[in-house]
Amino acid sequence: MSRENHIYEPDWSGRTDQLCSVNKPVIKKDALALVTGKPVYVDDLAPKDCLIVKVLRSPHANAIVKSVKKTAAERVPGIEAIYTWEDVPKQRFTMAGQTYPEPSPYDRLILDQHVRYVGDPVAIIAGKDEKCVDRARKLLKVEYEVLPAILDFHQSKDNELLVHPEESWKSLCPVGADNQRNLCASAEDHNGDVEAVLAECDEVVEHTYHVRAAQQAMMETFRTYCFMDTYGRLNVLSSTQIVYHARRILSNALGIPKSKIRVSKPRIGGGFGAKQTVVAEIFPAFVTWKTGKPSKMIFTREESQTASTPRHEMEVTIRLGAMKDGRIRAIDLYTLSNTGAYGEHGPTTVGLSGHKSIPMYGSLEAYRFAYDVVYSNVMSAGAYRGYGATQGIFAVESAVSEMAARLGIDPIRIREQNMVREGQFMPAYYGETANSCALDQCVERAKEMIGWDEKYPCRDMGNGKVRSVGIAMAMQGSCISNLDVGSATIKVNDDGGYTMLIAAADMGTGCDTILSQMAAECLECDVDDITVVGADTDTSPYDSGSYASSTTYITGKAVEKACMTLRKRICALAAERMNVPEDETEFTGTGVVHEKSGSSMTMEEIATAAMCNNGIALEATESNCSPVSPPPYMAGAVEIELDKETGEVRILDYAAVVDCGTVINPNLARVQVEGGLVQGIGMTLFENIQYTDKGQMINNSFMQYKVPTRLDMGKLRVEFRSSYEPTGPFGAKSIGEIVINTPAPALAHAIYNATGLWFRELPITSEQIAMGIAEKECE
Repeated sequence: MSRENHIYEPDWSGRTDQLCSVNKPVIKKDALALVTGKPVYVDDLAPKDCLIVKVLRSPHANAIVKSVKKTAAERVPGIEAIYTWEDVPKQRFTMAGQTYPEPSPYDRLILDQHVRYVGDPVAIIAGKDEKCVDRARKLLKVEYEVLPAILDFHQSKDNELLVHPEESWKSLCPVGADNQRNLCASAEDHNGDVEAVLAECDEVVEHTYHVRAAQQAMMETFRTYCFMDTYGRLNVLSSTQIVYHARRILSNALGIPKSKIRVSKPRIGGGFGAKQTVVAEIFPAFVTWKTGKPSKMIFTREESQTASTPRHEMEVTIRLGAMKDGRIRAIDLYTLSNTGAYGEHGPTTVGLSGHKSIPMYGSLEAYRFAYDVVYSNVMSAGAYRGYGATQGIFAVESAVSEMAARLGIDPIRIREQNMVREGQFMPAYYGETANSCALDQCVERAKEMIGWDEKYPCRDMGNGKVRSVGIAMAMQGSCISNLDVGSATIKVNDDGGYTMLIAAADMGTGCDTILSQMAAECLECDVDDITVVGADTDTSPYDSGSYASSTTYITGKAVEKACMTLRKRICALAAERMNVPEDETEFTGTGVVHEKSGSSMTMEEIATAAMCNNGIALEATESNCSPVSPPPYMAGAVEIELDKETGEVRILDYAAVVDCGTVINPNLARVQVEGGLVQGIGMTLFENIQYTDKGQMINNSFMQYKVPTRLDMGKLRVEFRSSYEPTGPFGAKSIGEIVINTPAPALAHAIYNATGLWFRELPITSEQIAMGIAEKECE
């Protein structure tokens, strides 16, 4: 590492072998506390005597609440308060944790007289314990005027039934939203004459791919604890990814200044995007603000299944045109997205279905991407790992595999022929060039790992079972370009160590550890010398939050910048005390030396000197935003065994190769990949959100909603083929989201190779496969 203390933007390229902390499998900072059961989560930290908050939820998909009779419920001993739509502010807001002005429309009230899905809150009940609250909730008598509901999102657009007829609905950003048409967003983007190019193609694959909603199913459900502090401020301790956005949302909902609210987060038991939306925070915050008493709300698993924010259900219709030699010339993509009863993340998730799938193919002469996001009377959707790219990649990669089959070309060969490569312009990706791209290496290595040449397309095992392989590529982003802001403060402690303050939320991803590794690398110290504090709106510098795969790339760069600024200040103070020129000093990690005079000061001496007669603050805060969002890339190859009689699919081997730039922590990166693969496999083969004809969710527990276990996974193998991203810290890009995107198209491809049948709707169940095989045999 360079010893030049004045360097502000160091060049780490080609130096990974010399790094001391980065690119090393450092153990997570909180690992010991987590595995030994220390009290680190919200419910551990909330006092036992705080008010318990629950809500009464609507049994109807669309209704007007005519009245709520509270008298009997209010008489229950221990009940503190019961609130209805008549008691809450009438200013609409969004619960989406996005940078202001939020693209998601303002269509929520804390409690609304118009309830729009089965599970919509009708009343808030607060009491001294769970028993009295449950009793009071049962005693509430609600009179509803039941209205017709839109349960099929194909019927939403321009339907005479309006999910949001209210005049107070508003959209802050020009996203094509129109509540009078049941539109949450609508747009089109294109380049070149798609129709003309498709007409010239030798072969056009045209199909619609349906991805149902899927739950994040994190182990820790939504939960929040609130109290009033000495200064009359509302303190909110929540399992959230977005402390600063949560503060703004609460301010909008409650109608109080942001300065009156403090939001902080403890350890988070998983989020996967679900906690990028303010789901549980509103209700206890309202209770505490009204009563002045501490309160908490803990979602049950049933509530997390039926009243949260799952992945957006999408139908993606694609037309893909190619020549006989395999050259892909045009892609035409249309996405219909179901945002449900409210518009959280509706305008933004849909964009990724095209903008993070089409750019994987750099040979395109023309593309078109259009979409509509519609309201309906089912549970509102939200952010989930992959954030729309998952749905789009399933469609695009499946269509490419089918094109290869039609043309008689190896599906890996057609990808090698058309994939985007380093230095190439990426179509439909905001005018960006792939300045760091090892996708070709990822595909080549995945092919080797799975033994493609020996196993493609399938092998009949002679016992009614077939073994086959499938392939898929994926890309994502590393931030929201020109928007996301990451910040870090780092200061010297009294003993010469460091404290780093961040507002990025470690939700099990290990970002506290990864950012500490970067700081340790810049400051040439041990990772254990870095104490991490965050995230807290009172003490942490502003950060957009942990979403959009931005933490390592955006906040990591802010950490790097803050550390380099701090190095300068350390040298400045040491030079002053040693009475030598600052530009002749050298920061060594353990202190500062002046070689000409032989003078030196240790870090502990410098820290002590800072406490007396000093005007140089030994701390630095830096922010970072990027004009680009360099994509990570991935290839996933799977081998399955399919039982032709039962349709059961058993995963034998999954080979995943990822390009996330410089790998900051190989162990944490590997488990990120493995976890994403499991989630992707789950939504492809098992997980299924279903509704009755009344709009009631059937899959309201883990008994009905089948999340895969480790026994369902087979062998998961992960490798990295790293490029170097010049705009990222130490050459790093993101890894959090891309890892969920290859299982669906790879498994669909493998199932086709085993059966000759294309399945274009998720999940692909064993029943569907068995029935498809039976029908094919009867033809």
